[in-house]
Amino acid sequence: MDGQTWVRAPIGMGAAERVTVAGCRPVLVMVPTMTAGTRLAEVVPLVEADHRIQPVYTVPGSTERWHGLEEYVRSLGAMVLPWEQAKRESYDLVLTASHREIEQVRGKVMVLSHGVGNAKSRRYSRKAGGATRGTTGLDREVLTYRGRVIPAALMLSHDKELALLRKRCPEAHGAAVVAGDICLDRMVASRRYREGYRMALGVSEDECLVTISSTWGPESTFGQHLELYQRLSAQGCRVVAQLHPNIVAAHGSGAVLGWLGDSIRAGLRVLPPDRGWQAAVIASDVVIGDHGSCTMYAAASGTPTVVATEPPALWPGSPADVLVRNAPRLDHGRELWSQLRKVMAEHEGPDVELATAITARPGQAAAITRSTMYRLLGLPEPARALPANVVPVPWTS
Repeated sequence: MDGQTWVRAPIGMGAAERVTVAGCRPVLVMVPTMTAGTRLAEVVPLVEADHRIQPVYTVPGSTERWHGLEEYVRSLGAMVLPWEQAKRESYDLVLTASHREIEQVRGKVMVLSHGVGNAKSRRYSRKAGGATRGTTGLDREVLTYRGRVIPAALMLSHDKELALLRKRCPEAHGAAVVAGDICLDRMVASRRYREGYRMALGVSEDECLVTISSTWGPESTFGQHLELYQRLSAQGCRVVAQLHPNIVAAHGSGAVLGWLGDSIRAGLRVLPPDRGWQAAVIASDVVIGDHGSCTMYAAASGTPTVVATEPPALWPGSPADVLVRNAPRLDHGRELWSQLRKVMAEHEGPDVELATAITARPGQAAAITRSTMYRLLGLPEPARALPANVVPVPWTS
């Protein structure tokens, strides 16, 4: 994307001469990572059918970006503005699931989390390189710029986050909205389509489907136990790999698929990094994972779940802490399949404690988020029903 070549956009100077639908409120969607993009893909449909609204996208950053990110954003069919152009315009609403570059845009900024919660599960930021002070996504340093609170709306999943915000950045309290977790809501609502998801993955009634979930970084399933994919694929069960988008973004799909080559030849199916994982988790008989969001959503939505890694230092009481405390641990020195059979046989349903730690507004996230978006836009909320919130049918590479 050439930062010097600007797009003939439906906003900005001369837009009135180009547009067919006039008078739209411009909404900027900031996608600094694929993970943020996939969360925003759950939120943008809440307003995209409204002919009063014109969404445009941008990939923030002038000098450094994740590999493959621009191709992902363009695959959405979106109007994509170069970052330098996007910074020059004003917007009625800015949607972001990250704190990156939010001080550089002009408009009412709505900040969402890009995974489970805003408070973060890791006690220490991996970006700080040997950090000694615990950080959260609700700290003053990420929510303010030169004394100004940046978000006009800070979407929280839980009242506990509101209490934490009062301690870490009390001046942002007025922007906070406790909305719940839209991803968990969608997964819970989609469980009734489980058999359809299994059919889409080619899993028969008498087959067992295992999803191996991995966040990114050395403490992840992929980082600690790459051999697990081969071990399970050789056991005769159907195995699907859910990989955090940053794994592919940091290493390249060619390297990642090469490392998994033997497992793929043994039957492993790898989900695209931007879609399909929610449905695969619902379709699975058991999920093996780490401290990442996918594993938490699996356990909270009702799929038998096993933790396969030693997690990093976690915030006590965080959703990830609840997960690793409640979920059974995989013993890599023992035969795998007998352990998984035991977990499935003893499974009693969703981890209620974990689900309660993830969201304080179960089933309400879409409605609260849409109402907040229209409040910021200064438009009356449409009478039309919320769009269907079931997760899409998975597909694999």
